[in-house]
This record gives sequence, structure tokens and C-alpha cells, in this order.
Amino acid sequence: MSLRVTFLGTSGAVPTTQRAPSAIMVNREGDRLLFDCGEGTQRQMMRHGTGFTVSDIFVTHLHGDHVLGIPGLVQSWDFNGRSEPLTVHCPRGTYSDINDLLGVCDHSPSFRIDIDEVAAGDVAHETDEYVVRAVETDHRVTSVGYALIEADRPGRFDRQKAEDELGIPPGPKYGKLHNGESVELDDGRMIDPDDVVGDPRPGRRVVYTGDTRPTAAVESVAADADLLVHDATFADDHAARARETKHATGREAGELAAAAGAKRLALTHISSRYGADPSPIKADAADAFNGEVFIASDGQQIEVPFPDAGSNGE
Repeated sequence: MSLRVTFLGTSGAVPTTQRAPSAIMVNREGDRLLFDCGEGTQRQMMRHGTGFTVSDIFVTHLHGDHVLGIPGLVQSWDFNGRSEPLTVHCPRGTYSDINDLLGVCDHSPSFRIDIDEVAAGDVAHETDEYVVRAVETDHRVTSVGYALIEADRPGRFDRQKAEDELGIPPGPKYGKLHNGESVELDDGRMIDPDDVVGDPRPGRRVVYTGDTRPTAAVESVAADADLLVHDATFADDHAARARETKHATGREAGELAAAAGAKRLALTHISSRYGADPSPIKADAADAFNGEVFIASDGQQIEVPFPDAGSNGE
């Protein structure tokens, strides 16, 4: 079951020729979820082939480099005959701002748009297989991050034991056992799922912080995360500026990832002052974090494997 993350915009507040403002697309088995939508996001979606069928937009905060792409994207959807509803999730207290943004240029789309205000800890979006939960962050305005958390999967089915030890013939009974149902064999024996199914296996976890200082809440929700996408606007040479503007440095992102036990760390929201060479940010993060760390770039796509499946690389 695929889980693909595409970095559509990885710049700080000021875009560069290589980096667009903040936007990340998560495609989970065909469910396309857009996290932030900076200026030009729809063009980035075209350039990098993510598709346009987005059901939900998750806004971390109301700074322009995270939301100014929403009006144009909504109007393009309308021009192309979209009929499916859209939900825009946003921090609590920003409903009217998002509503005003959606109505810019006196445009009223023909499809329904629901605005869902969320606070830290709220479930913003839920299916049978995963939830997207809002996470407390620390920025200059009201803000949240988001964590996509999959449900546990059934344990592995021990086919050899089922056939050789228990004498269960291959067929529909295997599926019932794997789904948690007990079955009765032709000889009257009852077989319980625990007899042939191992312990539940964890699903995947992807955490996106938006703009923030390091927070205990992000560290907690990023425990054993398969991918942590963290603000890393500055290197150590501008640590004071990071504190002043409520951003994080690469080292701080690395320290948080290490404390959380995250498996991979993607550094994003890179200040334009590092346009020529952002490597100091990565070096600082790698000094604090022994796991896989990389500076995200526009158009980069990564697959997030299941925890027990190994890594497919960047």
C-alpha cells in the first residue's frame, strides 16, 4: 500500500528560482492530501505530476507563503468543472480569514467548500485506515502541525503452521483468520486467530510541522515516526534569528528527531539566504541526528515504507 510524499514548495518566506513557497502533497493509496498551499502550488502540482484530485487541504497557519496558492487552485478547480466537495482544515480562530481568502476576486466556486477549524490534539481527518491529527506548534501566529497516523495492521499469517501443524486447508478460512475471526474445521476443531496470526504490526507515521520552534508536542507525536518533515529555516549561524522569528535551525530539528527516535528527517522551509548552499543546515542536523536526514527540494518524491519493510531510499 503506497504512501508517497511530494515536496512541492520548500522555501522560506521568500521564494527563489529553485524553491517555491511551502506545500507538500501526501498520496496515500490514491488519497491526495495537501499540506499548506503557498503561491504557485497548482503549477508545482502540474510540473511534478501529483494529480489534482485533492480532497483536503491542511493549513498550518495564515502566513502568506503557506496559503496564497489556495484562491488560484480553487478557481482552477472550478473552471475545470470540479463537483466534489473540498475541506480546508485550519487552526482554530482562523475561519473568517480562510473564508475571506476563498472569496478573493469575488469568486464563488460551484462546489462545496467546508472549513474545519482544529486545535492541537483534534482529529482533523479520519478514515478506517488512518487519521490526520493536529499537533501543537510554536510560531508567531496561531498555528498547528499535522500527523498522519495509520492504524495497526494485522500480524503476519503463519501459513506453514496453518497447513503443516494445524492441518487447515488453504482457502477462505485463511482470510477469516487473518481478519480476526475464529473458524471451525471439518473435524470440529475451533481455530482462533491467535493460533496462526502474529502480533499486530504498526502502520506508518508522517509528521509535518509547518513553521515552528521545537515543541514537546511535536517530539511526542513524532515518536518512531517514519518521516518527520520539520522547519529548518536557518543554520547555527542564524540561531538567534530563528528564536526571534519562531523558526527552527537544522540542529534543533535534528535534536528533536533524535529525541523522538524518528527514522527519517526532511528539512524544509529553507531561508533564501542559503539559496546557493543550504548544506550547513543539513550538516548541523546530521551532527545531532544519526538517522537519515536530507534537505527537501522542490519536486522530490519519496516513498514511505512500512516499518517492517525496510527503506526504499530517497
